[in-house]
Amino acid sequence: MASAVPSTSQSLVANLIALLQQGTAPWRRPWREGQSQHVNLFTGRRYRGGNPLLLTLGQFQRGAPEPFWCGYGEARRHGLVPRRGSKAVIILKPIVFGDDDGTDAGESPRRRAIFRTVPVFNAADLVGDSLTNVLAQRRTAESPSHSSAPQRLERAEQILTTWPVPCQHGGGQAFYDPGRDCIVLPCRERFDTAAGLYATWAHEAVHSTGHSSRLNRDMTGTFGSDAYAREELIAELGAVLVGTRLEIGCDLSNHVAYLDHWIRLLQEQPGILMPVLQQARQAADLICPEDDVDEACTAGQAQSNADGRRRMRHEPQAVLTSSPSTA
Repeated sequence: MASAVPSTSQSLVANLIALLQQGTAPWRRPWREGQSQHVNLFTGRRYRGGNPLLLTLGQFQRGAPEPFWCGYGEARRHGLVPRRGSKAVIILKPIVFGDDDGTDAGESPRRRAIFRTVPVFNAADLVGDSLTNVLAQRRTAESPSHSSAPQRLERAEQILTTWPVPCQHGGGQAFYDPGRDCIVLPCRERFDTAAGLYATWAHEAVHSTGHSSRLNRDMTGTFGSDAYAREELIAELGAVLVGTRLEIGCDLSNHVAYLDHWIRLLQEQPGILMPVLQQARQAADLICPEDDVDEACTAGQAQSNADGRRRMRHEPQAVLTSSPSTA
């Protein structure tokens, strides 16, 4: 019998299953020129931590062309309202408490966070006379911030080559070997695109974060088992986060067998999705900390930061709410 799952995520799980049943993983797509990060429609502030994962799924589910979001109050202040019947994406905003200085010399700061839920709507959900001008301003503001394709690919190469798990190229398969703590990829020339190479590399790097010396996930599952399906889903979604942060997308081919396993896992254990999303974020934070990416975007290069790769971010997650807009 399926385990209970909070009502706020029931819609997300059901919609995700429906997308997988169409024979595709909705997050597997290349980065498009001119594509933006998930940002606030009015301020341009990037959504961070795990929120982009659920915003991405929310964007796919509503078929929205652009990743621009805002709260209900913000929209009203700009003369916009969500159309009747539209659904919000609930993001969690962290409120951090604690002593930044620590209690004794050499101690890490003692901090904790609680989370406040904040519903946001996609620009495609909004109506109002000012929408055309607001969208034009956001598109103009976002366009100059993008690195060129060669710069993005160079940054991906640097980030992934500085990940401490060695990568060997050769053969015809991509996998992570936990026994040797090593990533194996096909020769570079066997990939159709450089972005496809880095997306595959990111997927296997996420697997490597599960090693006992890192995040210590269950890596013992065999093909067809729930443990295997869960670990593959973590690697999938973690690779999406890495691809989003590096602006290379997640250009991977679909594997029907994996889709079937994920559908069964989510049907039988719908409550598993939120922990999987959290573990995917933790993995992405080890491989590609957001502060490192922001610095690399500013400086035009990525720097190795072994300490930073082991910092754990306590950023928000997000879920889709099934409650329609009251506007």
